[in-house]
Amino acid sequence: MHKDITNVEHLYDCYHRDVYHFALYYTNSREEAEDITQETFFKVMKQLDKLKDLDKVKTWILSIARNTAVDIHRREKVKRLLIEKLSWQPVLKEVSKPLEMIEKNEQWQKVQEALMTLKSHDRTIIICRMLKDYTIQETAEILGISEVKVRVDFHRAMTRLRKKVGRDD
Repeated sequence: MHKDITNVEHLYDCYHRDVYHFALYYTNSREEAEDITQETFFKVMKQLDKLKDLDKVKTWILSIARNTAVDIHRREKVKRLLIEKLSWQPVLKEVSKPLEMIEKNEQWQKVQEALMTLKSHDRTIIICRMLKDYTIQETAEILGISEVKVRVDFHRAMTRLRKKVGRDD
């Protein structure tokens, strides 16, 4: 794979599902997940020469995806606030669509709604550790923090999530 590592098309084939699923869990919106995936691989193409460790290409791409998701979320929030201030009317938030196959699962919807109310950092840690099954080391690399911080922050994020879904165990 090392010789193909500089081929963006190959990287896309290998990792676009991981990026898309991360973005989908992060935003709970297919459209936003597609935008994040597209923008992530555009950034990968532009920054490929900055990749230092070829063995960490997956975590490098996912950290770009995380930063892209945060940036897009921040931009959308600013747009909504600007529109709201300019029109002096509250903007209706778009109704997001969860995955069709889990749409009927009320418990998942409750967890997803609670997940969306968490801070970006907490949401990202839970997505990486629980929903994508990344190791503590991979999560630390994606977030650019220490493994100890991942452990502590994950525990705290899960506690907050449990409280929001009504499970204080």
